Amino acid sequence: MDEIRVLVADDDAGMRTVLRHIIDKAEGFQLAGEAQDGLETLRLVETMKPNVVFLDVEMPKMSGVDCARSIQDMNPATIILFATAHDDYMSDAFEVYAFDYLVKPFKVERVMQTLDRIRDRLTCRVSPQEEAPRAVNADRKPVDGRLMLRHREGVSFIDLNDVLLVQREDRATVLYTKDDGRFVTGDSLTEMEERLPEQVFFRCHKSYIINLNHIRDITPYGRWTYVVRLQGTKHDALITHEKYEELERMFR
Repeated sequence: MDEIRVLVADDDAGMRTVLRHIIDKAEGFQLAGEAQDGLETLRLVETMKPNVVFLDVEMPKMSGVDCARSIQDMNPATIILFATAHDDYMSDAFEVYAFDYLVKPFKVERVMQTLDRIRDRLTCRVSPQEEAPRAVNADRKPVDGRLMLRHREGVSFIDLNDVLLVQREDRATVLYTKDDGRFVTGDSLTEMEERLPEQVFFRCHKSYIINLNHIRDITPYGRWTYVVRLQGTKHDALITHEKYEELERMFR
C-alpha cells in the first residue's frame, strides 16, 4: 500500500521535531504536515486527508479533544493518537475512540510500537484467528423491501439486502452497497438508523451502521475499539467495546 500519511499537531515546536524524527524512522510512514493550533489542524485534515493524526490535548484556538471530535465527523476512519503531558484526559480520549494515549515524556520505542500496530492494522496483517474476539456468526434472515434515498441527483431505490454499511464521511452520510455501490445523502445517521430495520442493521458506533448479515470478522483496534470487516466491501467500520458486548449478547 502507499505510505501512511501522518499529521502532527502540537503548539510545542520541539515536540513536533521529536515526532517528525520518529515518523522519519518508521517504515511505511511519511509526514504529511504539521499544525500549531486546533483550527490549523482541522484545515490540514480536510485538505491533506491524513491516515493518522498526533494531537496534543492543550492547543491554542481549539483543544485536541475538540479537534478529535471534529475529525471523527469529517472522517471517522482517521486514526487519532494523543501525545500529551497531561494524563487526566484519558476519559475524553475514550469518548473520541483514540487509538492510543501517549504521555510525555515518552520513549521512542513506545511510539514505534504504536506505529507498528497501526501499520499492521492498515495493511491487514493482523490475523483474525489469533487476535480477534469471538467472531460474530449467526444465521440471520434477510429483510424484504427497498430504501428510497434522496440525494443531489434525485432519488435512488436500493434493496435493503444490498446495503452493507452506512457511515458519516466528510460531513455527509454515505451508504455502501454490494457491487461497489456508493450513495451520498443529506440525511443524518440517526435518520438513516430510524429508517432501517433494527433486526438486521446495527448502530455499532456514533459514525457507523452495519448490516449484521454481512459481518466477516471483528479485530482489535486501539485500546477501546474494534474493527468490523464486512463481506462484499473494502470499507471497514468501527465498533466500541460497549457495542461489541451488546452484539455478543444478541448472538447468544
